[in-house]
Amino acid sequence: MGTSEILIKQKYHVIGVMSGTSLDGIDLAEISFTISETGIWSFEIRKAETIPYVEIWKQQLQRAISFSETELIELNKKYTRYISEVIKTFISKHHLQKIDAVCSHGHTILHQPQNGFTLQIGNLPEIAQLIGQNVVCDFRVKDVQLGGQGAPLVPIGDRLLFSEYDYCLNLGGFANVSLEKKGKRIAYDICPVNIVLNEYANLLGFPYDDGGNIARNGTVDTEILKTLNQLPFYEKRPPKSLGLEWVKETIFPILETSKMNLEDKLATMTAHIAVQLARQFKSNSKVLVTGGGAYNTFLLEEVKRYVAIQLIVPNSQLVEFKEALIFGLLGVLRLRGEVNCLSSVTGAKADCSGGNILIYNKGV
Repeated sequence: MGTSEILIKQKYHVIGVMSGTSLDGIDLAEISFTISETGIWSFEIRKAETIPYVEIWKQQLQRAISFSETELIELNKKYTRYISEVIKTFISKHHLQKIDAVCSHGHTILHQPQNGFTLQIGNLPEIAQLIGQNVVCDFRVKDVQLGGQGAPLVPIGDRLLFSEYDYCLNLGGFANVSLEKKGKRIAYDICPVNIVLNEYANLLGFPYDDGGNIARNGTVDTEILKTLNQLPFYEKRPPKSLGLEWVKETIFPILETSKMNLEDKLATMTAHIAVQLARQFKSNSKVLVTGGGAYNTFLLEEVKRYVAIQLIVPNSQLVEFKEALIFGLLGVLRLRGEVNCLSSVTGAKADCSGGNILIYNKGV
């Protein structure tokens, strides 16, 4: 398959790879996609696992936002080698063969669409040779070049795979939602979630607030909650997206001005998230909930206190690997030369088929 060739067939066998802002680890999913004669997509997640980050990588990825250009170039090389090893191990462990492509998001370090810039490391051209597979990666850049936010990218997958729901809500590092409105798919980031909650849980010695039980027993600071809920971002109309930079400049300083203990910070932030989520949904809607935050039962209870909706949490495989699944689909759409990024979602000048197709050359 040459870079300019289109790969059109009925069935695809791919690996979807995703590393999220909450730094839980690298999600890998072996997926088969089938498209019917009427153009309806179906999927099966076969093997899937998350490879947690060792502490040294977690620290580097957290600090990278302040790296110099030279340090970022070096980090990108190291991370490309690292993620390649993780993917190769996954392929070898599960004896995977006849893979059409590895479809990898990489890890977002800088996301500044307003400046026409976004950086996902782990997408350097040598990744195809390092893995020994064709790779589709770097999905965000083309949309940003077209004046878009470059995020979120998942909504086209929501449209093609989960059209029976009124809303698709993902609770990862950030909460984002997608829905159909007047015949167009729209989507946007809502607010930070695990990128903040995990930080405070970590300070208490836990990887995350299991089930929201720490927050459940904390006390909400109503003044801090009011300040958080009045942030200008929440009044902006979509398309809009959030990054780590905004959280560090905006959310943490507000929480840190308070004399609250860590449990109360978790309670206050959880209340804030619940308010912002509830604002997005019409009553009696059917909402698919995925991402690590889907296990935060206290948060989901709090959302339903504000709005009467069905929050549907699917099987754990889909909860945990939906983004890896959809990046697999984005890669397939790119191989087919079809739109995989919607301007109605990102605000770009046009829809596009984003992502680099990197061909593994066995002779090299």
